[in-house]
Amino acid sequence: MSRVIHSFFFLMMSCSALYQLHLVKAATARAFVPKDLRLVEAFGYTLGGMFLARYHDSPAGQFDELVVIAGIVWNPPTSCAWAARVLVNSAEACRHGRKEVGLPSHVARFSQTEAPGNRPLVKPTNGFLNLLGIGSTFSKRESSRWIEISETTASSARHLCNITLPVAEVAAESHKHSKWIGPAIRMSLPSFSGQTDDHPDLLKYSCKVECRVRPVSPAKIWSPRTTEPKGCSDGKNGSTGSGDVAESDAQKQSVLVLLSRPILALEFSSLLMHVDAPKIVASHPKKKEVRYSST
Repeated sequence: MSRVIHSFFFLMMSCSALYQLHLVKAATARAFVPKDLRLVEAFGYTLGGMFLARYHDSPAGQFDELVVIAGIVWNPPTSCAWAARVLVNSAEACRHGRKEVGLPSHVARFSQTEAPGNRPLVKPTNGFLNLLGIGSTFSKRESSRWIEISETTASSARHLCNITLPVAEVAAESHKHSKWIGPAIRMSLPSFSGQTDDHPDLLKYSCKVECRVRPVSPAKIWSPRTTEPKGCSDGKNGSTGSGDVAESDAQKQSVLVLLSRPILALEFSSLLMHVDAPKIVASHPKKKEVRYSST
């Protein structure tokens, strides 16, 4: 039976975000997932990625966040995401993530620059695009937003990765046409957390979101620290669960998640997020991995 953690917890936040799904090697993801949880995988891969957000309004004020998602774990009758690392440029948001939600939160610096660019007139002829209202001739200027992310401590900063985001600015030829921001949706994103020093128990929480969503080009991610840490050729890094991963190796492994192959990128705009209070849950015994074979 699950029970709610008895502390004040009610978050309503507004932000804009990029939710990017990657094919992550199951061996890499297992370094973060507790040994008593079953990883959902197919052909040696699981579904991970990142959630990059800028919060405009929250109990912790304005801040940026990068959530590195290791993969998907099975919790009947559904599945939940497991965060490998959470980076925020707010000490208060970091404290809340660790103490209240049981997340592996760290304070980081987000340095952003933008480089303007130009693209010629675009003239889509696809009838389906016309039906959606984005098939008219328009002038498109595209710039790139470059973000450098470094984890910080009291005395130093350690570079993690760089992320390049294409930022499309559409200038309509008439007031009849405007930038397509996608349909309005509502959904719930269940996630696991916990099994940390602050929260030894396994926790489960849900983020209910209302937003506009549209597919976009995946962000480009690179890092000078692309070599795999010693002992992680099998992805286990000599560990038996997320709590056994050394801090330096956990950071390196999270970079490997970010550098994995992207398969889908979604832009969330006008996003309202309601985070429910986390619940302490009993994990199911691990019988065998959830995997599929071609044989």
